[in-house]
Amino acid sequence: MIPSTDWIANLKYDANGLIPAIAQDYQDGAVLMMAWMNRESIALTVATGEAHYWSRSRSELWHKGATSGHIQKVKQLFYDCDADTLLIKIEQVGNIACHTGARSCFFKEVELAET
Repeated sequence: MIPSTDWIANLKYDANGLIPAIAQDYQDGAVLMMAWMNRESIALTVATGEAHYWSRSRSELWHKGATSGHIQKVKQLFYDCDADTLLIKIEQVGNIACHTGARSCFFKEVELAET
């Protein structure tokens, strides 16, 4: 039996038809990256089991890792209570999610004042 994808149409997209998607390591919970998805990239992600995103800078679909080999194998996919953000729990092949070569895109820490 093929799972229904009716839920994709019920998500809340922005004016450009996009929704933010957080990629999280399914084993240790580390947040690896945030990217944008549209209906087509979500449907491709569900159909293939590998993450596909929408590149705003190139205005095209983007299969994560197609050129680098660092694909994201989808283990679970969730949407939040407002249906306006996705959480994709993934296995990050090669342990590199960021285009800089880092494991996570979130490595620039902001220094905060002590309280």
